[in-house]
Amino acid sequence: MKRFIPLFIFSIAFGLLESIVVVYLRQIYYPDGFAFPLRILQPEMIKIEIVREISTIIMLLSIGYLSGKTFIERFSYFIFSFGVWDIFYYAGLKLFLNWPESLLTWDVLFLIPITWIGPVLAPLICSIGMIFIALITIFLIERSHKLKFTALNLIMIIAGVFIIVLTFIFDYARIIIQNDFIKDFFTLTENKEFWNTITSYVPQKFNWYLFLAGCLIIGGTYFKVFMKSFNHNKKRKSTT
Repeated sequence: MKRFIPLFIFSIAFGLLESIVVVYLRQIYYPDGFAFPLRILQPEMIKIEIVREISTIIMLLSIGYLSGKTFIERFSYFIFSFGVWDIFYYAGLKLFLNWPESLLTWDVLFLIPITWIGPVLAPLICSIGMIFIALITIFLIERSHKLKFTALNLIMIIAGVFIIVLTFIFDYARIIIQNDFIKDFFTLTENKEFWNTITSYVPQKFNWYLFLAGCLIIGGTYFKVFMKSFNHNKKRKSTT
């Protein structure tokens, strides 16, 4: 569990650094405040933002890989770092910009493969969940618990993740499909008609039921794996 301390410090610093970058971007492109409908960014800037997001994920994956020995450990350290990073990213924005106004304020969360949007509370719930899952996983591993994920367990976790992602990308995916932009998907950043549609769009409702269903599927699956490991370890000790 000691490895979580340097990871925690790194993730806090990385989250604050990420928020500072966004402070600069908003000062340039949203001097009057960030809100929907969004202003048009230059296609070159969107491509740079995508590279920045990819670089962020690579850095978090790298620190997770260096921290663990097995796939489960490395993945756990990765999601722990991701969760802490995300929380302190928003903490930094609140500190530097006094934004968001509330946890229900809408934000652009990600740009790959299409724009993710949702209330700030949603990614924070995901981050808190990832942190707890990572802590429990490493706690059990360090106490010689064997965590076994069946094919069904993995399918359920992937399904839960897919459902959560769907709630974030649903609005923009619907815009792309309804307006027949799908045929120009790889050149959307240069499609003026697409940007005209986007810049008039204001999100109205987030599908909390679907989002929480995805969270429960993931949480329930991990809980089942944890309990199975705990019971197996308890039986093993009772027979020795």
